[in-house]
Order: sequence, then C-alpha cells, then structure tokens
Amino acid sequence: MPGKNRRSSHSQKRKPAISKAVHNTMYTKQEWKPGNMVYPVPAVMVTVADGNGGDNIITVAWTGTTCTNPPMVYISVRPERHSYQMIKKTGEFVINLTTRELAFATDYCGVKSGREVDKFKELCLTRQKASKVSAPLIGESPVNIECRVAECIELGSHHMFLAEVVSVHASEAYMDGKGAFHLEKAEPMVYSHGKYFGLSQVLGSFGYSVKKK
Repeated sequence: MPGKNRRSSHSQKRKPAISKAVHNTMYTKQEWKPGNMVYPVPAVMVTVADGNGGDNIITVAWTGTTCTNPPMVYISVRPERHSYQMIKKTGEFVINLTTRELAFATDYCGVKSGREVDKFKELCLTRQKASKVSAPLIGESPVNIECRVAECIELGSHHMFLAEVVSVHASEAYMDGKGAFHLEKAEPMVYSHGKYFGLSQVLGSFGYSVKKK
C-alpha cells in the first residue's frame, strides 16, 4: 500500500540512536542496590555567611534547576556540614560555577572544613560583594547565582534547600561583541563517581535532532 511504503521509506532514513558496537553490549547489565546514579553532575562552590561577619565555601554536587518561572534551584547539604547552620540562619547562599582552573579549589572546599581554615585566604580566592544576599561571590567563578531559601526539606542524610534565584552575575570575559555569553570558553567541569571531568566538545545544540537540513 502507498501509505505503508511511505512509512517504510521514512523509517529507513532514521539513524540508529547508538552505534552497532555499543548496541551489541548494551543489554547485558548488572542490578545494583538503590543509589545515586544520575551522573555527571555539576560540582559547584557554594558560598555562605553566618550573619556575624564570617563566611565559608562548601563544595556541592547535589544541585540543580527546579523551576524556570520563578527561577528556582536547590542544593542538598548534610546537616553536620559547617555551612549548614549558616544557611539555616541566614536563608541565603550563592552558587558559584566552577571551571578547569578551579578544580583544585573545588576539591579542597569539599574535603576541608571551614571550622579549621579560611578557604578564601588559603586558596587566594577573591571575595566579591553580592547585590541581594549577605554571602559573598567568588570572583574567579564565571557565574555567580545569588539564592534565597524558600524551603528546607529534610530528606534523610541530606536536607534540600529549595531556593529562589534573586540575582545572577556573569563574567564579561566570556561575552562576545554582541553580548552573548559563552560559558564553554571558561572550560566548565563536572563531577562523576568521585572524579572531576572537563567538558571539551560540543555534540549538538538544542533541537538539532529534528532540525531540517
């Protein structure tokens, strides 16, 4: 039938989702116990303030976007972390995006406690004043996202701070002549299974799979 032929012709033009080499090994899998397997994830440095002139930096991998309008994000933090009580007290924090050059500082801020060391001083990072919250920005970060907590949800090992974005700062170093921001030029990094990775190649842009050639 003509209709059937058209469907067959259309399906023949479709490219396989993955290569044959990968396809042949995909279906042999191990079942593991429940765990966090959504990787990679952003590794960000979150800055906080205690309301008495003190501040700290904590590295967070459990973070992401939750809503577009209003713009909202979340971070999940263990209650025993030094920064946790600061966030609970002030209801504010700043998410500072990280880069290849900030990899050492990102790891350091995740393993060293602010009870023991001034991380800004130890890492020679620049404190910048935020416009809406009391926590400082990290000057070396390409993007700083000021956040105000809307709700703290006690989930278990981590408590999730759901927050509204109240201001965003983007480095002019990564803007072109038309004012477009190019985060890829800052060489952002991600975290996966205990390791940090750089992002080195653009694979496509949003909607490219259905874009007419």
